[in-house]
Amino acid sequence: MRVKGFQGTSLLDFPGRVASLVFTGGCNLSCSFCHNPGLVLDPDQYPDYPLEELFVDLKQRSTFIDGVVVSGGEPTLAAGLEDFLKRIKGLGLQVKLDTNGLLPRVLERFLERGLVDYLAIDLKTAPARYAELYDRPVDIGALMESCRLAIAVAPDYEFRTTCVPGLVDEAELVAIGAQISGARRWVLQQFIPRQEMLGEAPLQAYPAAEFVRLQRVAEPYAQRVEGRGW
Repeated sequence: MRVKGFQGTSLLDFPGRVASLVFTGGCNLSCSFCHNPGLVLDPDQYPDYPLEELFVDLKQRSTFIDGVVVSGGEPTLAAGLEDFLKRIKGLGLQVKLDTNGLLPRVLERFLERGLVDYLAIDLKTAPARYAELYDRPVDIGALMESCRLAIAVAPDYEFRTTCVPGLVDEAELVAIGAQISGARRWVLQQFIPRQEMLGEAPLQAYPAAEFVRLQRVAEPYAQRVEGRGW
């Protein structure tokens, strides 16, 4: 397991809990709005974080943190992730896993073995538009299977959609919502303008009033809809 980054304490990434964050490199998408583009395009530019040092730190923090968020990149691609999660659980800590949901068999195994307490699946745009996010075919069936697993099996979960202008508007939210209807929690995240990963000119975020309107569009599809980052 190769860890490319570590953040000691966060109140934002594991709802209702204090957590540490670890980041893996590599991804099976190349979204232009990615918030960690270096971990996707060139993860080897970052040195590996020594695992034994990491677990010493986590053990020391285990008296005041509730869990660990494993993010990326796309962590389900990481070799050795299962053993890594077992070691975290062995410290008495909970695990939140951030994923794009394209490897449902990996998620199923982790859920069956009790290694994930909170699953966060990023739903990038309408299923029909996923081809715009990668230069190879994207298995939408796999994504939908991960959504079904989250709803049926995960102890707790959320779906997340970053409201990127031009990629996520009312039509896209309706299409996403139709796939996760009845979900426990759907989080809409405000897009944060920055240099795009693939070199396009930076986009502007939706105005606050429009972002609130998009939350209203999403409300019929989930028991709880939240807005973050605005």
